Amino acid sequence: MGKQLAKKITWVIKNFSSLRLEKIYSDQFIVGGCKWRLLVYPKGNNIDYLFLYLEVADYESLSPEWRRKAQCLLNIVNQNSVKRSKHNEAQKWFDVDSPRWGLLSMFSLNEINAKDSGFLLNGELKIVAEIEVLEVIGNLDVSEEPSTIMETMDFNGFQLLPSQVEFVSNMFERHPEIAFEFRLKNPNLRAGYMSLLFSLIETLRQAPHELSKADLAEACAALKSMSDVGFQLGWLEKKRVEMLEKKEKEEACEIRMQEIEEELQDLKCKCSDLEAQLEREKSEVLAAKAPLSFDDVF
Repeated sequence: MGKQLAKKITWVIKNFSSLRLEKIYSDQFIVGGCKWRLLVYPKGNNIDYLFLYLEVADYESLSPEWRRKAQCLLNIVNQNSVKRSKHNEAQKWFDVDSPRWGLLSMFSLNEINAKDSGFLLNGELKIVAEIEVLEVIGNLDVSEEPSTIMETMDFNGFQLLPSQVEFVSNMFERHPEIAFEFRLKNPNLRAGYMSLLFSLIETLRQAPHELSKADLAEACAALKSMSDVGFQLGWLEKKRVEMLEKKEKEEACEIRMQEIEEELQDLKCKCSDLEAQLEREKSEVLAAKAPLSFDDVF
């Protein structure tokens, strides 16, 4: 399997306004067999702008002749659905003299920290980086390493984990109408509704005995909320109805089984009484068949 030459990386910085560090780094991630990381100066550097860079993570340890060319996009995500995010994009050669890339003028700290600006949600700043490695000079191959950064891929305007792409691709192939009328543009809300869709499918794939009618009622409400924003999920609603019918049949069968067990228990008790009565009658018959005794006469 070849190296992945393009990735979308999501980095969430918690408690952004409270940070006192001069600079912070993301975990390293690998694109095109090369190590990268993001660098942020959360308080600026003598000016009120956020410094955000894409950096070659291990550039100090590389041989002097190393070079790599990449298409880069850095995005400060506006988490308000009606406001625009801020991004910088460029095609850039990275080398020993220029191991990082970023622009300053787009990311005003005053705007980012402003109340209701949309850039901070629950104190979290979300940064998305898109990197496509176009050319590599030098032996820079590295192996994949664990990372806490969430790697996502774009599929029909939805950000998915790589492990989700095949499943969603098959789902859209069978039901291409799913998102034709989906109206939301905010990437966080789009991701949230896609996550809800995954949860609904996983819920309805459970065995009927693992679900309650309350679970199915909540699934109905969730499907309605998704329909309200434009999802076409008639096929999934059909599955929900089928599951509800199976659940009702399961409950009806369990009730009938209980009734039969109770009837059977009653019959067993009657049989036991009849068997005891039969034994008594057998004793009476045996006594009646016995010849008379004349021991008291002779």
